[in-house]
Amino acid sequence: IRPARENDLEAIYALSVAAGAGLTTLPTSRKRLISAINWSEESFKKEVKAPGIEYYFLVLEDTEAGKIAGTTGVFATVGLKNPFYNFEIKTERHHSDDPDVDTKTRSLHLGTPYKGAAELGTLFLHKDFRFGGNGTLLSKSRYMLLAAYPGRFNHRVMAEIRGWVDETGASPFWEAIARHFFKMDLAEADRLNSLGNYQFIADLMPRHPIYIEMLPKSAQEVISIPHVESAPAQRLVESEGFQVSNFIDIFDGGPCLEARLPEIRAVKESSNAEVEYVAEDDCQGRYLIANPELQDFRVTQGPVKEIKGGRIGIPAKTGEALGIKPGENVRFVTLKRNT
Repeated sequence: IRPARENDLEAIYALSVAAGAGLTTLPTSRKRLISAINWSEESFKKEVKAPGIEYYFLVLEDTEAGKIAGTTGVFATVGLKNPFYNFEIKTERHHSDDPDVDTKTRSLHLGTPYKGAAELGTLFLHKDFRFGGNGTLLSKSRYMLLAAYPGRFNHRVMAEIRGWVDETGASPFWEAIARHFFKMDLAEADRLNSLGNYQFIADLMPRHPIYIEMLPKSAQEVISIPHVESAPAQRLVESEGFQVSNFIDIFDGGPCLEARLPEIRAVKESSNAEVEYVAEDDCQGRYLIANPELQDFRVTQGPVKEIKGGRIGIPAKTGEALGIKPGENVRFVTLKRNT
């Protein structure tokens, strides 16, 4: 895992085409992608006193094949420059004495509850690389950046998961609500959103509560349910301590998860250590290992040998991939929670 560069543009564009509609932070627009890469490059170079509108765009590179296999990223904050809309699910209880009836009513309320929060985003792994823990590395690598530079990010961290669609690609949630107001397909709305057009949401979305019980059953059943291909990504986020919130995506009804930055498992349990090169046979376990230097930020996974005195041993090939020499420091943590 390393920061995206301008010469990655065509490979990233190919990934955006493979990702299809729904991943608005990976638009199928070379102009928007090069803008995102440049934004990220500036963010990595910027001296930050407090989290602002920085964006850190990362890619997963197969160094042996020289191929870009996936993307991931972190927004230091969202909603400060452009509105970041979500629906909040609110529940009200009502009671009547005569007749003796209790009811529970849920409703959707449009708002910008995550204004200022950090966001995990841009997560996509090409199908040809969905093996060997690559998805886990891609998802969890972001936490090493949060751990090394907590002051660069808002400590309320959220992730928006793509919502459920049927076998034809249709979203029951979109069809029940947003289509009536936008008069367009979900893919077109996602495209406009990915191109930075947020005004149409403010202009067209309803401002009054929408009662969930009045929606078609098919729409009610998919609220806060992830896309089939996004369910593994949600489980990975949950494994680090994120919890499903009462906020959802306004287009497809996908779930929003959140956590406090210091409480994220990989952030809380990771630590710095001086490196020695050792034989791979002397190492064990599966760890996230990062070069924490901002300008040379890298993350990989592999075994380590724990050595007394705040040092660890790693194979030479791991150190070379990270750009780390013996005597320099890495940040490391177990890939999964210790049980």
